[in-house]
Amino acid sequence: MWSKEFDAEIMAAKRNVMLEKGFEIFTQRGIEPVSMQNIADAAGCGIATLYRYFDKKQGFVIEVAMKKWNEIRELNRERREKADIAGMTAAQLFEFYLDGFLLLYREKKDLLRFNQMFNIYVEGAGIDKTSLEPYYGMIDNFGENFRLIYERAKTDRTVRTDIPETEMFSTTLHLMLAAVTRYAVGLVYKPEAGFDDMKELETLKAMMLMMYRKG
Repeated sequence: MWSKEFDAEIMAAKRNVMLEKGFEIFTQRGIEPVSMQNIADAAGCGIATLYRYFDKKQGFVIEVAMKKWNEIRELNRERREKADIAGMTAAQLFEFYLDGFLLLYREKKDLLRFNQMFNIYVEGAGIDKTSLEPYYGMIDNFGENFRLIYERAKTDRTVRTDIPETEMFSTTLHLMLAAVTRYAVGLVYKPEAGFDDMKELETLKAMMLMMYRKG
């Protein structure tokens, strides 16, 4: 029996397919070369149907980025629920936070590659800040997890608090994300004898711990 709720579920399912197919084709071919027609073809729908959900490519690309990073936020929430973070020191929480980047590299290389292309596309397309506000607002939410580290450090003194929280969060986020992204897209030196990517990323993690941990 038809209902508004059932109709909304169908529309949400179709929208999800379009976003997933968009992400898939973007990671395979890049963002700039892909047209809305290419996306419609990949999603198995007509171009008019796609435009009923998304009025332009720029908005579609932003929606894809938000969807995939929201999935990571949900995974992080589940990961935190499984861990005994209530019993962790600030230093242990900080290591748990850094491990999240290594997990992202091991399991979500496609997202890291997409994110690299997304940043380049946003810059090149000259997308206005207003259109990007929902995306950046969602990214800012990742700072909430870091805030717990800083607040707990004020009590247990296992992580430095002489550095402003925003500076510490920005530095760790950008350095760790930049590193795992470069490895994911292959922009690293590869000696003939080969290299251990995880070992090198673990070294970066250890350096970050050494920088900000006390004692």
